[in-house]
Amino acid sequence: MILAVLYCLLWSFQTSAGHFPRACVSSKNLMEKECCPPWSGDGSPCGQLSGRGSCQNILLSNAPLGPQFPFTGVDDRESWPSIFYNRTCQCSGNFTGFDCGNCKFGFWGPNCTDRRLLVRRNIFDLSAPEKDKFFAYLTLAKHTISSDYVIPIGTYGQMKNGSTPMFSDINIYDLFVWIHYYVSMDALLGGSEIWRDIDFA
Repeated sequence: MILAVLYCLLWSFQTSAGHFPRACVSSKNLMEKECCPPWSGDGSPCGQLSGRGSCQNILLSNAPLGPQFPFTGVDDRESWPSIFYNRTCQCSGNFTGFDCGNCKFGFWGPNCTDRRLLVRRNIFDLSAPEKDKFFAYLTLAKHTISSDYVIPIGTYGQMKNGSTPMFSDINIYDLFVWIHYYVSMDALLGGSEIWRDIDFA
């Protein structure tokens, strides 16, 4: 049971949605504003040939912005992810991931149709060997570079509208931490002006 919990923990780090897949950070992808990589299972974008998903225009909400961010066009996180991509994989059924290559949480199997209930255990109820194994997996996550995701080290403007990609490797654990930081960090308004009262999460 502990292995299942640990697997889900690390699996969630590797498939966190809403960020920068390594397969989509070339200048070509950024300038075309498209992130629809092929799924390795059939070689088609988003696994379309296997019915896993398709490459589609992103749909942005037309709801009015809240008063917490009274600006427009100054932050890469506005109308996410449109500053970087206008087309992404839209997955079908129980498929998920940047290339529709994974199953939604709680689903397994080659077609993501097998349902499995996983129980999150209280760490205080683990035996000493189980705790050791848990911390060993966390240490592994801290020392394993994500094969799927990278992080930006510059804004879209600094990347010259995508022609000069600026991304860096990150380990699996720190990626999880960094995604939380990215959505809640201060907004840079230009010059020395900073808007601190914002959380794009």
